[in-house]
Amino acid sequence: MRVLVISDIHANLTAFEAVLEDAAGLWDKIWFLGDLIGYGPDPNECAELLCQYDPIALSGNHDWAVLGKLDISTFNAEAKAAITWTRATLNEQTRDYLKSLPAMRIEGVFTLAHASPRQPVWEYILDPYTAALNFDFFNTVYCLVGHTHVPVWFEEEDVYQVVPRMPEYGRPMHLPQNRLIINPGSVGQPRDSDPRAAYALLDTETLCWEYRRVPYDINKVQKRMRACDMPSRLVNRLEYGW
Repeated sequence: MRVLVISDIHANLTAFEAVLEDAAGLWDKIWFLGDLIGYGPDPNECAELLCQYDPIALSGNHDWAVLGKLDISTFNAEAKAAITWTRATLNEQTRDYLKSLPAMRIEGVFTLAHASPRQPVWEYILDPYTAALNFDFFNTVYCLVGHTHVPVWFEEEDVYQVVPRMPEYGRPMHLPQNRLIINPGSVGQPRDSDPRAAYALLDTETLCWEYRRVPYDINKVQKRMRACDMPSRLVNRLEYGW
């Protein structure tokens, strides 16, 4: 099966549409790793579009926060403002959809989690040490995560010896037999100093993985964010990818 692997759309409809257009005809199923909403101006539109494709989808920390399942006191001021705005903007259909999503699931040799297998909604896997600790918390060969908005994979070469590998875009790679934790990056809120939307393609039969990036009309999204009176830092960061 050919899978479109996406994460962290964050209510950015323009970026999501660009990914779907770029990947058209190349996938059979969507695996979405969570954080459908938060930060961006299009929560209901993104939910409606995602649901059209009957995806395998997870819930993320921003999804939980909007539903009141997570204390937002630890969120920064801009994130709190976005959550507050989103709570007031969600329609019942979107809210019900978010409520239906699990934080973690298994698909064949892949464990899917929003943040990490150890803490599926909140933990950030940003370094080999944190990755190494997480290999004890899933039993499949591979684990797919989002949450950090940074595309990377962590390969377990030995017990507690983990090597990070950065993406090579547009170059399909066969996944090694070593266990991996893989992040496809963020569709709607990249944070690796590359503002282009990030996603990946996966063939579950050949175990072929391809990191991909696609540009989108950031200014168009920023105009909608300003119209919603969103914090300027959230608006500006999109063009820098941080």
